[in-house]
Amino acid sequence: MNKNKLTDRIATAYFWVTGLIIAFILAWFLIRILGDGLPHISWKFLTTKSQDIIAGGGVGPQLFNSFYILFLSLAFSLPIGIGAGVYLAIYARKNKFTDLIRISVEALSSVPSIVFGLFGFLIFVNLMGLKISIISGSLALSLLNLPVLVRVTEDSLRTVPESYWEASLALGSTKWQAIRKVMLPAALPNLITGITLVAGRALGETAILIYTAGLSTSRHFPDFNPMAMGETLATHLWYIQSEAIVPDAKQIAQGSAALLLLVVLVFNLLIVIPSRIYQRRLSGGK
Repeated sequence: MNKNKLTDRIATAYFWVTGLIIAFILAWFLIRILGDGLPHISWKFLTTKSQDIIAGGGVGPQLFNSFYILFLSLAFSLPIGIGAGVYLAIYARKNKFTDLIRISVEALSSVPSIVFGLFGFLIFVNLMGLKISIISGSLALSLLNLPVLVRVTEDSLRTVPESYWEASLALGSTKWQAIRKVMLPAALPNLITGITLVAGRALGETAILIYTAGLSTSRHFPDFNPMAMGETLATHLWYIQSEAIVPDAKQIAQGSAALLLLVVLVFNLLIVIPSRIYQRRLSGGK
């Protein structure tokens, strides 16, 4: 047998095996978590408050806070992250300053989340006097989102053919019109993918929010006051597993884990499916 053909078959077999292993791990992960947790999820579990001592508590406030903090953090980070990505992709010149910005952004992407949590605690909670609250958690979480959003925006814009930009300017568009009506719509599918990854990571974040949003919820539910403490579903899961004294802590933890997994999956689908439809329409239905 030809050596090249043998190498090709070995490589093909290797990639098939690794793909099947990944699929098996993901399937086992989903079956294990959902199988243990779904029986504990009910309407009461989703809508009632948690209990500290007696059994039967739910995760209603924690579920609400998870989305509230997520949307607030995206409201803070999206304008800055996308704006910085646009600057680096279109306006920035190639010099040492822009190289320093890119290196700094890449370095921030690899910083452990607990460092952002401690930074947020020092700046937002102590220095700015926002206390441990939903707004502090949202601001700290937005810092975690920024490096990824900047890189995703810059890379997405660079994948758009340069002819789009040149044709728009040749037709008399200003730079802002070309960015708003041509570049961003063309890069939108990749941007949405990056935002989805950021949102999924934010929904499961714990270290940042333990230091900034706290491990308690408001007495009112739902409470839109950004100065209230905002324990999320992920931090509640950590608390239940490590420090809770309620008799049904194991059942609550299993239900919370399954619910968090479902929330992330459904949230991703709600964003990805419209993005795919938009991408097909953009490519002419092919």
